[in-house]
Amino acid sequence: MPTHVIENDPADERGTLLAFLDAQRGGLRRSVLGLTEEQAALKPSASTLSLGGLLKHAIGAERGWLAMARGTAPEISHEEAMKQFESGFVLTDDESVAGLLATWEELAAETERFIRALPTLERTFPLPAAPWFPKDASVSMRWLLLHLIEELARHAGHADVIRESLDGRTAFELVADSTAG
Repeated sequence: MPTHVIENDPADERGTLLAFLDAQRGGLRRSVLGLTEEQAALKPSASTLSLGGLLKHAIGAERGWLAMARGTAPEISHEEAMKQFESGFVLTDDESVAGLLATWEELAAETERFIRALPTLERTFPLPAAPWFPKDASVSMRWLLLHLIEELARHAGHADVIRESLDGRTAFELVADSTAG
């Protein structure tokens, strides 16, 4: 783990979970440090993933899960969901790394406000009807946070490999760069 998450108050479960979530966001944010737009769009491995695409996907995933938790996610068909998923890894001509990072900063603050305002993390919300979810299942807000941590950690690992493939820079070097003066 390139960064250590500090638990400021052992009684503040939300704060600890939000700190772990932000640490994983940090791994993805740091993966694009010092890169050009062209470099962030490169796919240097057998995968179809780019660093810019991972950023876009992570933002879309967090936004989508937050909408589900709030009960504001639009109902869409399985086909439309798959189309959105696939296009969610590809930057369009009007999207930039800087724009994505700014959007994610705003979304992260929105996620934190939402979680902090909840009366309890035991509050649940229904999962959408999809072949990959159990029928008529609901999950807690705690599950939401843990799932977002899991999702972003997975992609932060992908980003580590992609970045190292691009220019040899490792997550540890990027952490040092991001904390230097």
